[in-house]
Amino acid sequence: MIKINNSKKAPTPVGNYPHSIEANNMLFISGIGPRNYKDNSIPGNVYDKGKLIEYNIEKQCHQVFENIKSILDESNLSWNSLIDITVFLTDMKRDFKTFNKIYSTYFEKSNCCRTTVEVNALPTDIAIELKCIAIMDEKI
Repeated sequence: MIKINNSKKAPTPVGNYPHSIEANNMLFISGIGPRNYKDNSIPGNVYDKGKLIEYNIEKQCHQVFENIKSILDESNLSWNSLIDITVFLTDMKRDFKTFNKIYSTYFEKSNCCRTTVEVNALPTDIAIELKCIAIMDEKI
């Protein structure tokens, strides 16, 4: 059985996809960025005449984790349910160290596989996006 989920506390998808899909006791979470679900704002972004001039990776990291947590919560899962995370950063040299530090506050133990890649751009003015897989019938 497949169940399609759209969270009330995660940012609206910017394309034709759900927040997550439950299949075979797994939760597959679509790429989720740091936009705030309430007003679509991106924490820490600074604009000048509509053009992005600065972003705050710390604020974006915390918001993206909050968004992922909301999706997990709605499926009655926790951080410990995650088994794989793919991290997309737009500036690896600038942001990887900061992301790693913040990641370690959410995941004190290395209980989840992780891949981090740099990409040229992400949808909207975001600097980070996470794609996650969780197991639904066991806790790590």
